[in-house]
Amino acid sequence: MQQSYGVRYKTRFVKTEKDFLIYANSKFSLYLYVMNDSHFKAVEEEDAEFYIYNVLTGDVTTDIHHHSSAQLVYAEGGIVHVFTDLKHWYLPARCFMWIPAGTPHYIFSTSPKVDLYNFYFKKEENENGFFDEINIYSVSHLLREMILYTKGWDGKITKNDGAKYYFLKALKGILPEKRDKKLAFPVQHPFPKDETLLKIAKYIHANLEKPLTIESTAKEFGMSTRTLSRKFKEILGMNYVRFLRALRITRSLELMLEGKYNMYEISMMVGYNSLSSFSNIFKKVIGVPPTEYQQKLRGDR
Repeated sequence: MQQSYGVRYKTRFVKTEKDFLIYANSKFSLYLYVMNDSHFKAVEEEDAEFYIYNVLTGDVTTDIHHHSSAQLVYAEGGIVHVFTDLKHWYLPARCFMWIPAGTPHYIFSTSPKVDLYNFYFKKEENENGFFDEINIYSVSHLLREMILYTKGWDGKITKNDGAKYYFLKALKGILPEKRDKKLAFPVQHPFPKDETLLKIAKYIHANLEKPLTIESTAKEFGMSTRTLSRKFKEILGMNYVRFLRALRITRSLELMLEGKYNMYEISMMVGYNSLSSFSNIFKKVIGVPPTEYQQKLRGDR
């Protein structure tokens, strides 16, 4: 059974027209699920200085929401999409994302196996500036072990919980040390809502190792190149090449996490005819070469 965690469409979480537009324009709206919102209510309780909600399954989804506590999201396995009003973030495995309090966002993942660890922290006075910035960071071996240690924890953690309370206090305290190891990469990869474009997207994803020019893809679906190009721009707000590149880079990240292939094999599997061309595109999109990024994912750097 698919497990999802979300929040009903309520005033508390969607307060402004801007929030509604984020929700209404969501390319993933067909896949949003709703469950009991008691977890979000509990996060808002005054004595909930810390709150833990771990989703240990694949296919994670939330609705658009925000809360008065900041949130740390950690992914163990797979890739998680996090959408805010400004960016579409990819959260890869063994990285964490810090979402400041009050930030409207929603989460989506189709990875068959992803353990999502969620920590909520009440804002404190005179906090380090780190806690005001939304971003993605690599996870050190120490921090990863601390996060995984909480696997069986659930719910509100207060001072009455003794060791657990001070453990989470320590976990939060070491987070600013990761400031110089950002792994943010806002790759734009909306999921098409249009039925025809959805079929095309699935076809592209299933054939990433092929050249997949816009001409060949248009021919595959019996339409002109001009029509297909217009569909991408009008419906997704991006051109075909950019969408294809986003899919290829995302797939390369998943293959890196599997640890079964070298970089040359990965470049071939996602449709690049040489390692150098793949490396150049990867660096342009992500900001660092693929080998360096893989090292960070593994905690080697």
